[in-house]
Amino acid sequence: MRPVIGIDFGTTNSVVAALRADGAVDVLRHDTAEVFRSVLCFWREENGAARHAAGPRAIETYLDDPLGSRLIMSMKSYLAQPGFTRTRIFGRDVTLEALIALFLRELLRRQEHAGARVVVGRPVRFVGEAPDDALGQRRLRDAFAAAGLPEVEVALEPAAAGHRFARGLDRPAVVLVADFGGGTSDFSVLRFDPGPPRRVTPLGHAGVGVAGDAMDYRIIDRVVSPLLGKGDTYTVMGGAPLPVPPAWYATFARWHQLSLMRSPRVLRDIADVARTTTHPERLHHLIRLVEEEAGYALYRAVSGVKATLSSADSAVLEFRAAGFEVSAPIARADFEAWIAPELALIRGAAEAALRDAGLGAGEVDRVFLTGGTSLIPAVRRIFEERFGADRVTAGGEFVSVAEGLALMEETVPAAA
Repeated sequence: MRPVIGIDFGTTNSVVAALRADGAVDVLRHDTAEVFRSVLCFWREENGAARHAAGPRAIETYLDDPLGSRLIMSMKSYLAQPGFTRTRIFGRDVTLEALIALFLRELLRRQEHAGARVVVGRPVRFVGEAPDDALGQRRLRDAFAAAGLPEVEVALEPAAAGHRFARGLDRPAVVLVADFGGGTSDFSVLRFDPGPPRRVTPLGHAGVGVAGDAMDYRIIDRVVSPLLGKGDTYTVMGGAPLPVPPAWYATFARWHQLSLMRSPRVLRDIADVARTTTHPERLHHLIRLVEEEAGYALYRAVSGVKATLSSADSAVLEFRAAGFEVSAPIARADFEAWIAPELALIRGAAEAALRDAGLGAGEVDRVFLTGGTSLIPAVRRIFEERFGADRVTAGGEFVSVAEGLALMEETVPAAA
């Protein structure tokens, strides 16, 4: 049997799975981990030579010398954005496709793929303002081609997760699959006939560009940004008070955009506003956090608090860097209130998938949730209230898409 490799290139994490001849699926391990952080780091050696690393090594290198290195995150978030084509690294223009290709080579370094059928996942809807989904898929293919994989197949990520889930079905079923990534929440309605051979009929799809990263944003925006000047005022030549520019905090709270604040012009503007603001020390902290590249450590702390709130009624956000300290208790009820806009969008996308399938909630036999955000109780509650708790299951939060992509070889597509 021809080898099959499934590649889940994610906004935050990436996973590779391979289908063995005996039908088992192996997830590629990177040291002891199944997930590989979707990040790149660039730096210069003492002799001036440019170097790069990906995944955990990229993070380690960056944390060792944040001021002398460049961390590239959330590359997938830009695929469907026509306005972003390249960035400048150490004086050289590098296209988005080239960046992703560098990352993919590192991701696949330990996976033999010569002669294999390679299946790559994509979201139903790419993330971003007015995303161009056709552009996103084309760039994704181009990036894989640049990495040495010119003939990949592309499949919807929630449909792939459904294939993984369907292995446990022993009777025909209509399944709503909800896949929550870092940047997107995607839904597929599929009819499975266990066979043999197993047949899959796609019935409907929908997606929305919000997921885990957007919920991290809410914690930073509500808890951290006010301590850095958000909501304060300043004056110009003794005139009426003006709000400190909220756009700074919208950028600060989105980790893949933070590098935009390192420009001398932005830092100079913040320093100018600090001269007449009501709390100048807050803006000085903001400047230092940006200058000293403390953002990644903050986002890691925020992600940890979010994970704790999935199993506890409260958690404490602890963060110290660059002379700035946060020790803030957060109640789960407050967090759920903050993410209400994201919950509404997720609920709406799930309903859109049902409409696309032409089905009502009562016609769905099972609901399968996967991805880290599915662990948030308020997210799971959306589906339990709509479909009944007995029909909702979850699992394989970080590996189900890659495993399902590898398993797609086993199924026989049914006519739509």
